Amino acid sequence: MFIYYVFSSFGQMRTCKVTSTKERRFTDVTYKVIIKGMTSCEERAILNGITGAVNPGEVLALMGPSGSGKTTLLNLLGGRLIQSTVGGSITYNDQPYSKFLKSRIGFVTQDDVLFPHLTVKETLMYAARLRLPKVLTRQQKEKRAVDVIYELGLERCQDTMIGGSFVRGVSGGERKRVCIGNEIIINPSLLFLDEPTSGLDSTTALRTIQTLQDIAEVGKTVITTIHQPSSRLFHKFDKLILLGKGSLLYFGKASEAIVYFSSIGCSPLIAMNPAEFLLDLANGNLTDISVPSELEDKVQMENSETETGNGKPPPAVVHEYLVEAYESRVADTEKKKLMAPLPLDDELKSKVSSSKRQWGASWWQQYCILFCRGIKERKHDYFSWLRITQVLSTAIILGLLWWQSDSKTIRGRQDQAGLLFFIAVFWGFFPVFTAIFTFPQERAMLGKERAADMYRLRLRLSASHFFLSMLTVFLCIVAAQGLGLAIGATLMDLKRATTLASVTVMTFMLAGGYFVKKVPVFISWIRYMSFNYHTYKLLLKVQYQDIMPTVNGIKTDSGLKEVGALVAMIFGYRFLAYLSLRKMQLHCEA
Repeated sequence: MFIYYVFSSFGQMRTCKVTSTKERRFTDVTYKVIIKGMTSCEERAILNGITGAVNPGEVLALMGPSGSGKTTLLNLLGGRLIQSTVGGSITYNDQPYSKFLKSRIGFVTQDDVLFPHLTVKETLMYAARLRLPKVLTRQQKEKRAVDVIYELGLERCQDTMIGGSFVRGVSGGERKRVCIGNEIIINPSLLFLDEPTSGLDSTTALRTIQTLQDIAEVGKTVITTIHQPSSRLFHKFDKLILLGKGSLLYFGKASEAIVYFSSIGCSPLIAMNPAEFLLDLANGNLTDISVPSELEDKVQMENSETETGNGKPPPAVVHEYLVEAYESRVADTEKKKLMAPLPLDDELKSKVSSSKRQWGASWWQQYCILFCRGIKERKHDYFSWLRITQVLSTAIILGLLWWQSDSKTIRGRQDQAGLLFFIAVFWGFFPVFTAIFTFPQERAMLGKERAADMYRLRLRLSASHFFLSMLTVFLCIVAAQGLGLAIGATLMDLKRATTLASVTVMTFMLAGGYFVKKVPVFISWIRYMSFNYHTYKLLLKVQYQDIMPTVNGIKTDSGLKEVGALVAMIFGYRFLAYLSLRKMQLHCEA
């Protein structure tokens, strides 16, 4: 499957299947950000007219110093930045970016966003089940995941956990290959990678780039940012874009970059890594690099004010010279090459321009897959021996303290009411502080998967009284979890979320009906929002409905109102969490 790019001066991207090997293109991409101050707004240019092209079967490297605009350009080409401040035109085989095309693009972010407790095989299996087309059976999807494991040489660690900060797992190079596997599992026509060698040793980095070259050789288009590659890595790239302060300093074959800069008077004076030479130029540093005669004359005419202590021109002057040299000698010729339209049939054009999304699974299948994945990832927290010991120890202590409690006496009933209130508080407090960590910790994964369109964002001993009490506690737990999810999703900051949860749970506990029977009218509404209050009342009604009409001033009726209130909280808090997540800036189309 052959795809090519055209990035042109109007800011969208296009991609199509072609069977020829004609040149693939892109022209004049600009991008600006608006910086808001206290009294004014400033518009700052991040990219200034970037032009280039890449063919199927090629690896294009985006190079430049930090802050030169590499990642911004990559995000633009990958459809991750679609804003009014984007200028120019980015197209795929003369067709604009579409939601259909989104499903044919793989995008590997710089950070390895993976679940630490899943194994390599499980990670790729779940990705396959979520992302591959619905027409494939589960067995076919799982076979594709296994094939990717062997393609990337991950078979030796396929049953090893990914690992993270507190969990030992696979190596850095293997983690990066798992991230690449998550994207190539859909057999993308276009693969984007943001600094895939960051943090890797030279040998592992070379193997990673060799993997990208192997992917490109089967007809894929690969575009990657790279910060400071070794000389061996540099020679693996087919084409190169060199950026400096958001401007284009060079576009062409990577092997001809040194020749071009030598032709404009910038030659290395000592043997050095080509990548180091290019980055020095992009930074405006001419140490160990010859100074062009035109630039020397210009500096001399402007006197010593524009010279540094070693007689070299300042970086700003070097940058201006490199930009002017490229625009005057190369830019117009390259743009003319990209003007010829590509011959595309109507069927292909209609497919690429289609706005219809292709989901990998139905809503119910997505729910089941995410539920199973969540259980596997979270079981190490929820079913850890510390958590189980904590709950069992609390249960044993409560059982011993209330062992001789007698429901036939007034004092015994008061003691049991205290136990029931503690149960309502404990199983409200405990889940809230477990649930608030869910979305802040998984925000990166949520953003990554939504950007890739993986899914839509959408004490009496009778048996009856025991199970009704358990059902009541279950409703309390689920309602409390909903509150924790809502707080975590709304704030997305663990410190603030923990503080708000502490205040909220403490308020709900105090207004729960045990400590204060008569609450002032102006603040009485709080207790109706407290799941502790409704849980406490419901537990009292379950235990004493057949014994007495009132307990501690609470009528022992059917309890339907309390059940309704808890159910409303279960759905209401989760709906609030959903609305908060919808507002997240995921840098992708909703």
